[in-house]
Amino acid sequence: MNRPQFIERMIEIIKRMPGVGPKMAERLSYYILKMSENEVNGLVNSILKARQIMKICSICYNLSEHDPCYICSDPARDRDIVCIVETPQDLIAVSKVKDYKGLYFVLGGALSPLDAAGPDDIRIDSLIKRLESDNISEVIIATDTDSKGEITAVYLGELIKKLGIKVTRIGYGLPIGGDIEYADEVTISRAIAGRKEM
Repeated sequence: MNRPQFIERMIEIIKRMPGVGPKMAERLSYYILKMSENEVNGLVNSILKARQIMKICSICYNLSEHDPCYICSDPARDRDIVCIVETPQDLIAVSKVKDYKGLYFVLGGALSPLDAAGPDDIRIDSLIKRLESDNISEVIIATDTDSKGEITAVYLGELIKKLGIKVTRIGYGLPIGGDIEYADEVTISRAIAGRKEM
């Protein structure tokens, strides 16, 4: 027996989300249908509000309710160190570490020759412009430790060194092939503390 068209449509939309397969999409669709009307309205309204209110910070490219974001506008931050991450989720993970008080830059992805993602597909030009205009003494490259993250780190390291800026890479307290956003605070803290100059 075929499912109703509206449920099929829900499943098709939900399974496009990262990490959600057909079975999980089906479970989530049926779960949403069992939710109360107030819960469904709350979910829909929170998604719509987030889409309306969230902005991309013009300095670091983090998602924020304000531009510049609360990190870039915090006068207590150390303004001569910038930590480069791939995604806003990675920024949140690193920001939980109390030892790091510098600023950030979100690349919006990583270099991946196999996926045809080159330097023009992430914010490398914006990063270089920022580093040239701000008084930055150190850049910490905190890309993922998978092959894409490593390729990106090496590429960025070479570019940034030409600007006369010290380049460090987070230490390998993070597992090889792991994503920063899923690491715990202690692991990220050790990785930041164990960074090495590139």
